[in-house]
Amino acid sequence: MKLFYHPDQERHAPTQYLRRGALVASPEGPRRAELLAEGIQQLGLSLSTPAEVDSPKLRERLKQIHTERYLDFLETIHARWRALSGAADFVTPSIHPCGAGRHYPRHPVGQAGWHLNDYACAMNADSFQGILASAATAQAAAESLNEGEGSAYALCRPPGHHAGPERTGGFCFINNAALAATILREKVSQVAILDIDLHHGNGTQEIFYGRGDVWTGSLHVNPSDFYPYYWGTEEETGIGPGNRANLNVPLAVGSGLEAFQAGLDKLIDSMASFSPDALVVALGLDTHKDDPQAGMSLETEDFEIIGRQIGELGIPTLFVQEGGHPTASLGKNLAAFLSGFRSA
Repeated sequence: MKLFYHPDQERHAPTQYLRRGALVASPEGPRRAELLAEGIQQLGLSLSTPAEVDSPKLRERLKQIHTERYLDFLETIHARWRALSGAADFVTPSIHPCGAGRHYPRHPVGQAGWHLNDYACAMNADSFQGILASAATAQAAAESLNEGEGSAYALCRPPGHHAGPERTGGFCFINNAALAATILREKVSQVAILDIDLHHGNGTQEIFYGRGDVWTGSLHVNPSDFYPYYWGTEEETGIGPGNRANLNVPLAVGSGLEAFQAGLDKLIDSMASFSPDALVVALGLDTHKDDPQAGMSLETEDFEIIGRQIGELGIPTLFVQEGGHPTASLGKNLAAFLSGFRSA
């Protein structure tokens, strides 16, 4: 297994976000990567650094999953935002087109509201370089599979599975799992994305909802009670060529290993009928009982069982890091998961 991380990800370092109307410390910062790296070291493994952060090839691949104006926004918004009178250091929206707005504005405040779907995606001066470094990490891992590796892991932060074609959400800006699937499709006919984060991968679903070449499945807390609230029900199965190529398995708040495994079995059974040539796992570790998001109740040893369950599929597999916030257990959870996968 090859493992990748680019240190430029540290350049994206939000300090606060709005949660339930209160400004609180952001759990999505460089400390996450440090703890995850410690878990990798526990296994005697090491992280490789992608050769470059930005490249024409990466830019062209990103245009396959995100709109050009969205990518331009991410790259230019901070400088345009700071040029406004009285603007804060971090780009943060103050208005959204909730009434199905049709006009795309020129003003930075209007664009921030259009593209930043919630209040968890504040951007600092160096955020875009950190976001690109996260994407470049996913790209390097996917390319390693295309070159013959049987498995790979991309330590990506900020994460990506809430990022849609032109909107951020839930700390996510570029959809790293979708990017990885896009790169794998350059070599194989069919790719599956299995999302086992605490939250529904609404951005990934949106990107592939009308396509039949990338199967998407998500196991998550029921959106009736949990973020992202508006996506992730069992009725969302895809449209057009993507009909029946999307499956959501929502679980009750507080679910533990038994419910999680039953849901994962359902996803795997559906995915098997799709016969994927390669698998992308959007790996969330925020399902642990101590995660501050407080949605599920998995124990550290449970991740080893889940990792083994996925390893037994015997499919070339790429793990893209999604959620999992700073706790004393975070690195141990990753180590347990990768240990289980490698032992299968």
